[in-house]
Amino acid sequence: MTNAETLFRQRAAQKVMIFDGGYGTSIQKYGLSEADYRGDLPLEKDQKGNNDLLCLTRPDIVKAIHTAYLDNGADMIETNTFSGTRIAMADYGCEHLVHELNVTAARLARECCDAAEAKDGIKRFVAGSIGPTNKTLSISPQVNDPAFREVDYDTLKEQYREQCAALIEGGVDFLLVETCFDTLNAKAAGMAAKEAEVASGRSVPLMMSFTITDMSGRNLSGHTIAAFWYSLRHLKPLTIGVNCAFGADRLRPYLSELSKIADTLILAYPNAGLPNELGQYDELPEQTAALIKVWIEEGLVNMVGGCCGTTPAHIGAIAKALEGAAPRAIPTLPVITRLAGLEPMHIAA
Repeated sequence: MTNAETLFRQRAAQKVMIFDGGYGTSIQKYGLSEADYRGDLPLEKDQKGNNDLLCLTRPDIVKAIHTAYLDNGADMIETNTFSGTRIAMADYGCEHLVHELNVTAARLARECCDAAEAKDGIKRFVAGSIGPTNKTLSISPQVNDPAFREVDYDTLKEQYREQCAALIEGGVDFLLVETCFDTLNAKAAGMAAKEAEVASGRSVPLMMSFTITDMSGRNLSGHTIAAFWYSLRHLKPLTIGVNCAFGADRLRPYLSELSKIADTLILAYPNAGLPNELGQYDELPEQTAALIKVWIEEGLVNMVGGCCGTTPAHIGAIAKALEGAAPRAIPTLPVITRLAGLEPMHIAA
């Protein structure tokens, strides 16, 4: 049987692949109460807003969102596990549910992909979503103590590994470390993913995605997109790219830079523009699709989707606009030493 990575690469060589869109946006439309989130689970803290928990308490909603993205042309969907680590789940007192939650989330996504494949014979892929957590390894949260950290590298790596192992157990094809605002967090997650892959005994390629926190084009730990890539290139990710941050128009310059230096596939999935005064996203599906089409015309990406504010309608519009479009060609780069602090540095032979 051909493995998922081989099939993914074959398809990515032929077309621009379509990723899914936001989950929080779709979940909000259900108008769920705290009781909907909680279900029958005996939990002490208020659970409203704990979107990942819906994999256990309202799997019907999670599957409906997955299916809507698949029906609108997604080649890949991600698990509903953006906050699926013990650190993130501590806010809700759900640390003990991390393993069950991630395994279940992966199985729900797998079931939806298998159902879509049964209809037309085309394989859909599942990426295990691994968010950045609400802690940072690079920056002190205490202004008077720059050396203070709320978590250390080894602890964070082990918590990432627990999530990665559960996602693999549930049947994901890939592990997606996304919305990386801290490059050191990303390194910890990347190592955890590699260790979990080895322990599982099967191939589960890594995907990584950077997020820009201001108009300087850097993430929260201060790295440019080139420095981020050079810091993580040794992990040999299947895809590298950018997500969340600004709308597609403002991400274009950074993708242009990354497309020239990344000798792997590029996945990018922007927000539906910037939020309005009420925190809502006004960018219509056709607008998002038109902006992303510019990326394709300039040969910047291999796979596209949406982040905050995007819906199945946005993904459907993107898939329609990009039908028949040629994917980015992966460049062959000269062999030189590429290093990174906050900025990239090259040492020529």
